[in-house]
Amino acid sequence: MYGGEAVTQLEHALQTATLAQNAGAYPSLVIAALLHDLGHILHDLPDDAPGHNIDDLHENLAARFLEQHFIDAVSEPVRLHVAAKRYLCAKDPAYMDILSEPSIQSLALQGGPMDLAEINAFELSPFYKDAIRLRRWDDQAKDPDMISPPIEAFVEMIEACLISG
Repeated sequence: MYGGEAVTQLEHALQTATLAQNAGAYPSLVIAALLHDLGHILHDLPDDAPGHNIDDLHENLAARFLEQHFIDAVSEPVRLHVAAKRYLCAKDPAYMDILSEPSIQSLALQGGPMDLAEINAFELSPFYKDAIRLRRWDDQAKDPDMISPPIEAFVEMIEACLISG
């Protein structure tokens, strides 16, 4: 299962990518959506790490892995998707109302809403708007009744986003 949510990690990934694709996102952002939580699988912490007040820093683990294989337009929105949650909490107080309980719990571990200096620094990234879009799909992709295509449906886009070499 996916961190206390009503879906599995795979269902969450496929739902996030499907929402991105349905929104007309370009392939690199669809693949970022698909792979944004890869860090939850890469760390060696217990599944209930947040319950023990441990931030698994999954966004950094995922981005470090992805930047070795994918273009920046995939790895950078992934790196920034947690920062985007903190940003949205600071910029739009109503945003907190849509967060799931596990997402609220992890927000506290991730530093809470951004302060003004963090907001200004976040907005300097060329990928911050993509990270915000990814974050919004991430928040919606926890529906146990949503039907998504299988991972094979994304293979062509995955291949298009790989670093040539």
